[in-house]
Amino acid sequence: MTMPDDRPENPYLELLARGASAEAYERPVLRARADKAPADRLAALEAAKLLALRVRGELEGRRRREAELSALFETAHDLAGLRDLDAVLQAIVQRARSLLGTEVAYLTLNDPTAGDTYMRVTDGSVSARFQQLRLGMGEGLGGLVAQTARPYVTESYFHDPRFQHTHAIDAGVRDEGLVAILGVPLLLGSGVIGVLFAADRRARVFEREQIALVGSFAAHAAVAIDTAHLLAETRTALAELEAANEIIRDRSQVIERASDVHDRLTELVLRGGGVHDVADAVAEVLSGSVEFLEADEAPAAAVDRSRADGHAVRDGEEDWVAAVSAGGELLGALVLRGHPRLDPVDQRTLERAAMVTSLLQLARRSAGEAEQRVRGELLDDLLDTPDREPRLLRERAARLQADLDTPHVVLAAGIEAPGTGGTPTTGSGSAHGAMHGSTHGSGPGSTSSTSGGAPAEDAAGRRRLWSAASHLAATRHGLAAARDGGTVLLLPLADGDTADALARRTARQLGTAAHAAVTVGASAPVPAPAARPEEVAAGYAEARRCLAALRVLGRAGQGAAAEDFGFLGLLLAGTREGAPDGTGVKDFVKRTVGAVIDYDERRGTELVRTLDAYFAGGMSPARTKDALHVHVNTVAQRLERVGRLLGPDWQSPARSLEIQLALRLHRLTSAVGD
Repeated sequence: MTMPDDRPENPYLELLARGASAEAYERPVLRARADKAPADRLAALEAAKLLALRVRGELEGRRRREAELSALFETAHDLAGLRDLDAVLQAIVQRARSLLGTEVAYLTLNDPTAGDTYMRVTDGSVSARFQQLRLGMGEGLGGLVAQTARPYVTESYFHDPRFQHTHAIDAGVRDEGLVAILGVPLLLGSGVIGVLFAADRRARVFEREQIALVGSFAAHAAVAIDTAHLLAETRTALAELEAANEIIRDRSQVIERASDVHDRLTELVLRGGGVHDVADAVAEVLSGSVEFLEADEAPAAAVDRSRADGHAVRDGEEDWVAAVSAGGELLGALVLRGHPRLDPVDQRTLERAAMVTSLLQLARRSAGEAEQRVRGELLDDLLDTPDREPRLLRERAARLQADLDTPHVVLAAGIEAPGTGGTPTTGSGSAHGAMHGSTHGSGPGSTSSTSGGAPAEDAAGRRRLWSAASHLAATRHGLAAARDGGTVLLLPLADGDTADALARRTARQLGTAAHAAVTVGASAPVPAPAARPEEVAAGYAEARRCLAALRVLGRAGQGAAAEDFGFLGLLLAGTREGAPDGTGVKDFVKRTVGAVIDYDERRGTELVRTLDAYFAGGMSPARTKDALHVHVNTVAQRLERVGRLLGPDWQSPARSLEIQLALRLHRLTSAVGD
């Protein structure tokens, strides 16, 4: 019994309606054959199938053309709002790849200068070598397209003899794995400016419609490139026009700026402005960064040229330098930064500002020297007349912005002669003189007379040290005075700071400012100088002992307080109230090497000197005789005498350590005095 057939009379309408795949159109015929349908039924189904497939093809073609037209429309829209050429070209390449269903798409542009074509945009590429390819005219498929202005297509590039294969091109294509390639020219007028490609990593035949589609995209790309060039030329023309207008505006404004800066500088001088105010005013008028540099900070070569020419000069690519000088003395420089070019009127403005700065510097120097004298006089009174009324001392200090009711440290500073191994140029020609020199003064011109008869400090070095110390005292709200051939400072001690740290820091700061090694000795903190001014004088004596000790111990150019010397600090602390009087040190020296010292004093021998050389030479008689310039037998005889005086075990490790310490204490005791 045959079941009724409820299948639709024409199943292909349903297949078309739901967009079935091409394989689905074979099934109705296969089912009819399986059901042993009559021949006329099978023929009708075959005819309906062919008709349905034709309709399906038409629909697919229309959809494809619709997608192509949409892509072309979007590309045209991108061109209408062209802002970024790279973005537009990238979009064209991506759409060509998407519509053709290729694995890779790319675009090259001709380089008229190099005479070749280079990779500009890629999509789907994975090879860095391929992305950097350059093709000579006529080389490879792309070079042939660029040369002939005709599209070319190949199903298998490496087996196609039409193209000039080169090692570089083939290596890049092989590295990318491309097989089938389509290339169409980017035409601008009658000339080729580049090539648009679509490629697959397998053999493929590109249809005529696909070649036409890529050609349409190539035309859009050519328009985009031409539009970008035109926009660039337009922008250049506008920029040139704007530059010309800017020059006209600048020329009309330059006189106004010159007048403005003249008025500003005049106002600054009248109201007592400083050099940095001048720099700020000039910077605002010239629309740049202006900085005043001290003489030792300014670029030397540019400053020398400026002084020689009498004008501001260029320094490097974007800086201008105007020397600030008076009476042949260089006071610094004004540096204008960020100006590759400087209008002649603006250059004269910078020069005029440098002249005003020199006047302000001279005025500041005069005021500073007056303040330095006042600070020096107050410190001299604290050192020389400790019985002055504390209230008056406080009032004088307050006018100098100093607070003498807070802890201070007294520092003695001396400049060292360059190239002399730390030889002092202060009046303390010997360490003993450093303790007992008596001349002083509140200005840099004071000289020193010492008990050792050493030469006075070099005048230039003394002036540098005095200037640096005065500046440091003013910035730290302290006091400074020239004294005993060196400089004495009274500086406040900050919370958490120590006298030793302050001494080291001061030595570095003064040395940098004075361009020479500066040795600084510091006292223990003085709790309240105004209330107990007598402790300032005691602190100064202690600071000078520390200064002498640093030189004796080979530490010239450093800073230290008594606390930095450990056991030696007992000696350096001296007899200030609450400090030991050094008796223990004397007893230790006498007990340890007193017999040798006494023997030298009675007989006029050099046993102490021999011991110093012996220990310095690593307890080697041979090195000792070289250091003393005597015969080795003389050294042996002296050491034998030392043995009889100190005992047979004097060279044992424990005894030799005590003897070396005692010798150093003896040397230091002789240096700093009793």
